[in-house]
Amino acid sequence: MGRVIQFEERAVAHLRERLGVIEEANQDLIAFARGHSGAVSAIHGAVIASLEADSIEALLHVVTQEWPLILGIDAVALALIVGDVGFRADGNGVQMVEPQILQRAIEQVDGVEMRTVERGHPLFGPACDLIRAEALIRIDCEPPYPTGLIALGQRTTQSLDARHGSELLMFLGRSLGAMIRRWLIDPPRPTT
Repeated sequence: MGRVIQFEERAVAHLRERLGVIEEANQDLIAFARGHSGAVSAIHGAVIASLEADSIEALLHVVTQEWPLILGIDAVALALIVGDVGFRADGNGVQMVEPQILQRAIEQVDGVEMRTVERGHPLFGPACDLIRAEALIRIDCEPPYPTGLIALGQRTTQSLDARHGSELLMFLGRSLGAMIRRWLIDPPRPTT
């Protein structure tokens, strides 16, 4: 006589295993959706705060001082080349920088670059030693409009969703670029 194989027990065990895998994937998807929704909300909040700035100085303050709180990160630096002048702004203020140095940094970024690092980008200034994850966002405009780079950094490493994250960060960079052009090239005229 042959052995009786318990198909039903094996089938039920296999189905339970598959159900567990599907449930885990479902929980991962829900967590991603919640995180993505939070990221979208934070990016929109950062853009709205920037839109409320009433001068280029106020805009730089919002970007370097308020964005870290709004976006839940540790540092923001902004580097711009306007005509033949280069500068960088961070939480410590604004410093002049040789435009050639900034141009090299800008050319190394194609759109948005997100990465974990041992040391942050030099644009972070003194904070670069503390940065372990960064996003670099290129601001591209044709002359006479400014070109530049936004550096977002945090002290902890993060797993990054490059596709969705880069789309959101590209929106943030384009929005900031439009606001900068408004203040640096076409300042509002007083109303009479």
